[in-house]
This record gives sequence, C-alpha cells and structure tokens, in this order.
Amino acid sequence: MSSNPVAATVASLMPRAKEELTELVAFKSVADFGQFPREESEGAAHWIADALTAEGFQDVALLDTPDGTQSVYGCLPGPEGAKTVLLYAHYDVQPPLDEAGWVTPPFELTERDGRWYGRGAADCKGGVIMHLLALRALKANGGVPVHVKVIVEGSEEQGTGGLERYAEEHPDLLTADTIVIGDAGNFRAGLPTVTSTLRGMTLVRVRIDTLEGNLHSGQFGGAAPDALAALVRVLDSLRAEDGSTTVDGLAGEKAWDRLQYDDEQFREDAKVLDGVELIGSGTVADRIWARPAVTVLGIDCPPVVGATPSVQASARALISLRVPPGVDAAEATKLLRAHLEAHTPWGARVSTEQIGQGQAFRADTTSPAYRAMADAMAVAYPGQEMQYAGQGGSIPLCNTLAALYPKAEILLIGLSEPEARIHAVNESVSPDELERLSVAEALFLRAYASGAS
Repeated sequence: MSSNPVAATVASLMPRAKEELTELVAFKSVADFGQFPREESEGAAHWIADALTAEGFQDVALLDTPDGTQSVYGCLPGPEGAKTVLLYAHYDVQPPLDEAGWVTPPFELTERDGRWYGRGAADCKGGVIMHLLALRALKANGGVPVHVKVIVEGSEEQGTGGLERYAEEHPDLLTADTIVIGDAGNFRAGLPTVTSTLRGMTLVRVRIDTLEGNLHSGQFGGAAPDALAALVRVLDSLRAEDGSTTVDGLAGEKAWDRLQYDDEQFREDAKVLDGVELIGSGTVADRIWARPAVTVLGIDCPPVVGATPSVQASARALISLRVPPGVDAAEATKLLRAHLEAHTPWGARVSTEQIGQGQAFRADTTSPAYRAMADAMAVAYPGQEMQYAGQGGSIPLCNTLAALYPKAEILLIGLSEPEARIHAVNESVSPDELERLSVAEALFLRAYASGAS
C-alpha cells in the first residue's frame, strides 16, 4: 500500500494524527451536563472548528441545536461542477463508567500493545481524525476532487435528536450527493467492511408503584405487594426461556443473509465468560443485526450496601429496545409500552414514558458510491474484498438524512471494530485501522469524483 502516494502521505501524517487525537480525547465531552461540565463539550467543538478552519474550510460554524448542544459545520469547495460529499462524525462520548476499571486514565490517549486507548478514541473522535487525514492526503496529491461538507455532532451518544431536528429546520445545510457516516466499523480489524443496515431503537422508562411508602418486611412482607418484585416480573416477561426478546406483537424471526458471525468468534469479541451460554435463537448475525433486542439499562432500587429490611413501594427501570430494518420504531414503542402495562402483576400501578427513539436504516448497496468504496477498500486493504455487515446499534441521523435527501447515497464506515470495545472501559483504536480507513476514504473521494464525471 505504501507505493500509493495517498497511502504514503497518510503514513507520514500518522504522528500528527496521534497528537491531535490526544488533544481531542482530553476533552471530557460527555453531552450530559449533569455529569460533566458543558465547557468540556464546548472545548471539543471549538477544537474541531479550528481544525476545519486551518484546512481551508469555509462557513465554519458552531450550530446551536435544539437539545442544547453544539454541532460543528464547515464546507470545503471543490472543482466547479463536482459532486458534493458530506462527511459525518461526532465528538461527544459515553461516560467512562468505572474509571477504576481503566488501565490508563480514560481521557489521556495512551499507547499500549499497538493500540491507542482513551474514551472516544474509536467512537468517534477517531472518526474526526480519519476525515482530516483523508482530506490532507488528497490536498497533498492533486487536490480534493469534490465539494466536501463536514458535520460533527455533539450529542449522538445521548440520543436526544438535536442535530436531526436542526437538519429538519435547515434542510439546505447538509444537502449532498453522497454521505459518509464515519461512526461504524469493520467486522474485524483488517477486514474492510461497510455497514449496510442499522437497527433502530427506542428508550422507555417504566415505573411501578404499589404502596404509599416502604414497609417493614417482617411486619408486612408476604402480603404487601413489593414494587421491586413486580418490576422484576415485568422485566422477565420481555425474554423467552432461551433469552430471545419477546414483546407482544413484535416480530422476531428475521434472518441475515450476508456476512455471518461465527459463534466462537462472537464469544471472544464479547468476552463471554466460560460456561455462560449465548442467548436467543438463529445465527449470531440474525440475533444482532436482523432481530429485535431488549436490554435493561438501569434499575432504580436500593443498593445492597445500606439496604434496609423493607418492602419497596416504588421501582423504576430504563429499557432499550433495538428494532431491525422493516420495523417502525414508533410502532415498536407502542408495543413495548403496551407489553409492560399488560404484564404488570397484582394490579400494581404502572406508568411508562418514552425518552428516546430512532428509526432503523437500510442502505442501497448497488449505488455508484458503494462501487467506488469497494474499489478504494481493495487498495487500502490489499487482498481483501469489501464486506457488507449489519450493526446492532442505531444512528438516528441516518434516517433523517435519508428522508431529507432521498437521492443521496449513504455509506457507513469507521473505527469501531470489536477490539475497540466502544462504550466499555479501556476503549481503544487501532492506528493501523485509522491509517487504512483514512486511505480508503481519500481514494473513495477520488474514485467517486471520477465516476461521477
């Protein structure tokens, strides 16, 4: 690959890329301002705006989105008559979770065993650097052959829809012939992959009340209805005996017919403990890309430490439901809420509240942009053919963009391969993947421009 001038340029830029990713990871840009200061997110946004300005972008702006966060926008003009490509990433990150579980501090980029560790290194601050590397490589080798727009979101991980609503209110801003979403990842490191489907999602909070207040478990336990026990019953009703998701009225038997995921490889990637079974039925690919999946994200109840012998009067849980393409997320939300209410035992009072939602996505993989990406991937990953995978996660912006710009082609690539451990402790990025995907993106832009002309 080094014989390719673009690849050679990207290789020479990798030390600078590490320095920049170190600076960007240092911002604690969790878009939950009850946990982390707003100034951390604003600092990251300003860093990106300055980087775009330094690269010659015009109309660079910090967009105040309706959810109270900022997205960063800029436009780099290309040759007259050229196509327009929108490059997307996000700078907000998940909380570091248990900082004691990190081998090195989560907001200090640290090299270890050939990988760079830090919160957001792969998801998705590394995606910002990937876009910059690709554009710099093209500028050093004949110029950028398309008009480029960049949008870097500030609240993707929160699912609060700020950028989606902003785009709907300003539909001309992000118009493009092709959109590259840099927030996905290869099926495994070294195997070039585009993500052709995303599951949608809904977040529902459920609360169960049974008593006016907690009661002594010795005096009242056995007859007084326990809200926490009722909640456990409700949550258990969301799964069949084999662990498959069961929401009344929601279909769950679809199959995935492209790239498959070996059971043992999945166990290794997911770090499943010895002797613990995988859940669900069908292939792993069926389960994580083509079928619904419910997850209990959190429960409000007394912690073990300091618990008193009490029958609980109230209990709450936050539930995530991932839904595959072909299933309307709004309808899935209705079915989930109805299921929770129908399965609440003992006449307990139950209330549900939707707090987030995003539709599933399916790309048109027969489009010219996908052919151009396949050609680019073949150069960036010699001897490897581009694969098509699904992704169990959700990127609600994809559907917003698809609805606003129905003629635009949308591709999903990125740095979040299994070893990256995104959203978990000790998240990391492979610098080799960053280098190869930056080369692939640069060559894609060139191939796409050539094909378009």
